[in-house]
Amino acid sequence: MSILEVHHIEKHFGATRVLEDISFDLEQGQALAIIGSSGSGKTTLLRCLNFLEKPDKGTISVAGQLIFDASDPATQRESEVRKKRLHFGLVFQSFNLFPQYTALKNVTLARELLAQEQPDFKQNKKNILEEIQADGRELLAKMGLSERAGHYPSQLSGGQQQRVAIARALALHPDILCFDEPTSALDPELTGEVLRVIRELAEQRTTMIIVTHEMAFARDVADQVIFMDGGVIVEQGNARQVIEHPKEERTKQFLSRYAEG
Repeated sequence: MSILEVHHIEKHFGATRVLEDISFDLEQGQALAIIGSSGSGKTTLLRCLNFLEKPDKGTISVAGQLIFDASDPATQRESEVRKKRLHFGLVFQSFNLFPQYTALKNVTLARELLAQEQPDFKQNKKNILEEIQADGRELLAKMGLSERAGHYPSQLSGGQQQRVAIARALALHPDILCFDEPTSALDPELTGEVLRVIRELAEQRTTMIIVTHEMAFARDVADQVIFMDGGVIVEQGNARQVIEHPKEERTKQFLSRYAEG
């Protein structure tokens, strides 16, 4: 069974069509790379999956459970949408860390806030917070940042900040980890350290969707690739096949321009 099923998603901003009839499935443990030119709808698609934007049409299911249906208002209540966001961890382009908090606090904050809503929090506050802190430190260690737990974002390099952002997204144990151009805000010398972390997550069979402009990385790390253009999926399939032997003319033209650039 697919962990994620996206069927016929559409999104319009006024008269502008941003997404048109987007459908794909993602298996547990797979990495999906989404490629395409700026304005092709890649980021909007991620925002729809995370319910930062509401699709105008279509359905989204996670682990066989329908969590969004544009034709069913019951799936769109704000209280429910907040819970549904927990299925997806999102790593933004520009880190989006809280500057007033340490790296560790950035990682643990969301989980601490959720814990406070549990009925047993007051009685078990000390143990719950200690467990969250321990898990946060473990995630930072996984990112190679054990010695940076007490540092503030301003004291970290761009690559380190993005690794903190990845740890933060993992802290809530999402079903699917989403990356929106995770290296676009980084200098070339820092890009490698973030791509290395994502590669390791793929090797551990973390289920991921990666919007990226790193074609070689997508080819070597992703199981599947989707190429988008003008708000539609032009081509999708095996990563190496799509990138090295594309079938559609628009895909060939995009990859050719990228190679020339």
